[in-house]
Amino acid sequence: MIAYIRGKIVSRNPASVVLDTGGIGYQLQISVHTYSSMPESGDCLLYCYHYFREDGQSMIPVIYGFSSVEEKDMFIHLISVSGVGANTARMMLSSMSVADLKQAIFTDNDGLIQKIKGVGPKTAKKIVIELKDRIGKSTGTETTSFVPSDNNIREEALSALAMLGFSRAAADKAIQAAQKATPELASVEELVKSALKNL
Repeated sequence: MIAYIRGKIVSRNPASVVLDTGGIGYQLQISVHTYSSMPESGDCLLYCYHYFREDGQSMIPVIYGFSSVEEKDMFIHLISVSGVGANTARMMLSSMSVADLKQAIFTDNDGLIQKIKGVGPKTAKKIVIELKDRIGKSTGTETTSFVPSDNNIREEALSALAMLGFSRAAADKAIQAAQKATPELASVEELVKSALKNL
């Protein structure tokens, strides 16, 4: 099991990043939150979770990367719930911060979790019931260390939603609605989270 990878950023987008370490390029699947927390270039350390996805008769290894141990732990908690796969867990971590997810679980707010695309009422309730005893009440808020320039925010948010499986037309419409409702959105993460509410 790979605990973490520290390497030079070769390429990055809101859904994945390639890190070069020792001449080997590792492609990691990431959440929008991790993307927003990363530098644009240079060295980067991401905590890893090795996930095996079924593809017909074979198992395909996929590495997920996280900007913090807390995000990685929440991912592991989420995929331990029956009916929550890796892509759904990543969608959840792209839609809400770890602190907000913890708060929703701790306060039995399955209605808030249900608003995330791909999470139905039964799954939301299961997440709350199964994870409430495993997590503690969030006491802090998370911040991001990187905010892209205003010119890139819209395009990167559109790219993030497309890579999460939404059509570009639907994503563009959701982004327009989000920016109209909240013009002060200042980061890709904020814009994606707001746009997801319209999808």
